[in-house]
Amino acid sequence: MEQFLYNRQIKNNTNFNMWFFFAGPESFALSSLGYLNLFKEIDETPDINVERVYSDKKNTQIMREKINLIAVSFSFDFDFIHIFEFLEKNKFEIKSQNRQDSDPIIFAGGPVVTANPEPYSQIFDAIVIGDGEDTTLQIAKICQEAKLQGISKDDTLKRLSKIEGVYIPKFFDKKTQKINKITKKIQKPLYTPIISDKAFFANTFIVEVERGCANRCGFCLASYINLPIRFAPCQDLISIIDKGLNYTNKIALLGAQVTAHPQFIDLCKHIDNRINSGENIQMSVSSLRVDAFKEEIVSTLVKAGQKNLTLAIEAASQRLRNVINKNITNEQIFNAIDVAKKCGLKGIKFYAMLGLPTETNKDIEEFITLANEIKNKYKGFDISFGFSTFVPKANTPFQRIGRVDSKTLEKRANYLTKELRKIGVDINISSIKWDYYQAVLSRADETLTDYMIDVYKNGAKLGAFKKSAKNLNIDIDYYALKTYEYEKSLPWDYININPSKEFLNNECKRLLSQTN
Repeated sequence: MEQFLYNRQIKNNTNFNMWFFFAGPESFALSSLGYLNLFKEIDETPDINVERVYSDKKNTQIMREKINLIAVSFSFDFDFIHIFEFLEKNKFEIKSQNRQDSDPIIFAGGPVVTANPEPYSQIFDAIVIGDGEDTTLQIAKICQEAKLQGISKDDTLKRLSKIEGVYIPKFFDKKTQKINKITKKIQKPLYTPIISDKAFFANTFIVEVERGCANRCGFCLASYINLPIRFAPCQDLISIIDKGLNYTNKIALLGAQVTAHPQFIDLCKHIDNRINSGENIQMSVSSLRVDAFKEEIVSTLVKAGQKNLTLAIEAASQRLRNVINKNITNEQIFNAIDVAKKCGLKGIKFYAMLGLPTETNKDIEEFITLANEIKNKYKGFDISFGFSTFVPKANTPFQRIGRVDSKTLEKRANYLTKELRKIGVDINISSIKWDYYQAVLSRADETLTDYMIDVYKNGAKLGAFKKSAKNLNIDIDYYALKTYEYEKSLPWDYININPSKEFLNNECKRLLSQTN
C-alpha cells in the first residue's frame, strides 16, 4: 500500500507523458528520497502525466508510443546494466545518435553522471550535473512547451543547453566550453512524499537533515560532490518529523554527516520527549561519527529501537587515517564504545576500507590489534567489521590514484578474515573483482561506451567484463590500476566544480605526504 503525503491529481488526459526510470528495483526506488521528491515535483505539475518505472516493473501504465520524455535516476556505477536493459526492452537504441527524432528525449541525473558523465555522453541526450531539484522540473516544462509548439528535438535540446548545469553532449565542445555543477541551498528539508510497505525501508518516513560532509576524506565522492555542507533549519525539521509521525512511527534521518547538524541534539530531545510521553517511535540514522557518540544522542536512538550502530573508521592505523584525512583516534573509538555500552547498545559495526593509498601490511595488522584491544577491554560487547576496497572516484583528491592490484588485495583480505575470525570477530568484505570493475567505470572516458554496451550484450556478469575487454582489445587496467600524473587532463575536467582541479591536486599531494 502507498500513502501519498501530497494531494495527488490523477491525470489521464494530458498532452504530455513522461516516464521517470529508477535504475534499480521498486523497493529501492521507494526508499530513495531524491527520486521520490523529483517525481513529486513533476507529478504536481498540471498537464504532465508522469509514471514511476523501475528495473523490475513488468508493464507500464503509459504506453511507450505515448511517451514524450524520459528521466533516468542514476545512483551507482553498475546501474548502467539496468539502464541498457530498460532501453532495449522498450525498443530504444542504446546510443542517442541511433535513436529517431520522433523518440523522446532521454536525460539522466544522479551522483554517477555528476562525477563523470563521459562514458554516458553517447547514451543520454541530456545530463544534469549536480543537484536535480528545480532543474528536472525545468527540463520537463521546456520539453512540454516545445512539444506544444512543434519544435524539433535538436532545437529543444538547444533550449535545454541554456539551463545551468545541463550538459547536452551533441552541442557541447569539451575543448572550449565549461559546465557549472548545480549546488542548491536547502531552503526546505526534503522528506518522503510516498510511504510504502513495499519500500526497502518499509513504511519509513525519511527526512534529509543535511547534505554533504565537511570531513572531506580523500576518497569520498559523497563528500566532495556535495560540498559545501548544508543544514536544514531545525524548526522545519521538527515540524516535518511531526508531520511524518501522523502517518507512521518509523523515522529515518538522512545525511552523510547527520550528527554534524548544529542542533542535532535538539532533534533528539524532541523525539525523546515524544517517546517519554508514551509514543512508540522507531528512529534510525545510517551511521554516527565518533564525536557524535554523546549520551543525549545514543540514548535517544536506543529508546527509538536501535540495537546496533555503525561507525566508519576506514583505517585502523593513525598514519593511514592521516593520509585519507579521517580525523579520528583510537581514544575516540573507545570513548564511543563506552557511551554505547552505557546507553544499552549491544554492539557496533565498523566500516573500513582495504587498498587505500600507501596502505602496507603493517596497516592491516593494526585492524587485528584494534579488534583485540576492543575484545579484551569490552567483554561481551559485539563488534564486527565490514570492508570495501578503495575505488578512485572522479572529482575527489584521490581521483588520480590507481587501485592496488586484485591479487595483493585478495591476499590481504584473506589474511584479515582469518585473523579476525580467530578472535571471534565477524567480517564481511565486498567483492574485490566487482570493485575493480567499478573503478574502471568510475574513471572511464567516452571510448569505453562501446565496451559497456558489449559487456551488457554478453550478460553483464563478471566474465563478460573480462571477455569484452579482450574482444575489444581494451587495457582496462589503465582505468582501474594506473596512477595518473598531476599534469594529465582528465575526461571530466570540463565540469566547473568546487573544490577546483588545482585544489584536488594540492590536497592529494598534502595527504600523501602524511607519513606519520
